[in-house]
Amino acid sequence: MASFVLRLPTGNLRSFSVHASSNGAPPGSGSQNGGPMILELPLDKIRRPLMRTRSNDPNKVQELMDSIRQIGLQVPIDVLEVDGVYYGFSGCHRYEAHQRLGLPTIRCKVRRGTKETLRHHLR
Repeated sequence: MASFVLRLPTGNLRSFSVHASSNGAPPGSGSQNGGPMILELPLDKIRRPLMRTRSNDPNKVQELMDSIRQIGLQVPIDVLEVDGVYYGFSGCHRYEAHQRLGLPTIRCKVRRGTKETLRHHLR
């Protein structure tokens, strides 16, 4: 696995696409063809349709809150976008940490999907 450091300007950059391929696909073919994009989304625009059967680990949430305060969110949550609506199925601890910190947005790795893809996630 390759490692790299991505340095971004501190201006108004809000979205950028990420592309990595092990099959030799050309760079730049990701986001136009449904590849994931990194976006900063408002928490209240992300639907979390699956009811949790257990609560988040409070120690893990607190550790994430401390880390996010110090260095920011390091790993975006995964979000599915279907017809302009965003659905979150993972990243529950990171999402709750952002809520408890009162942060209005969270960095997301967004991939587009169809209603069929959404139905698959809801099964």
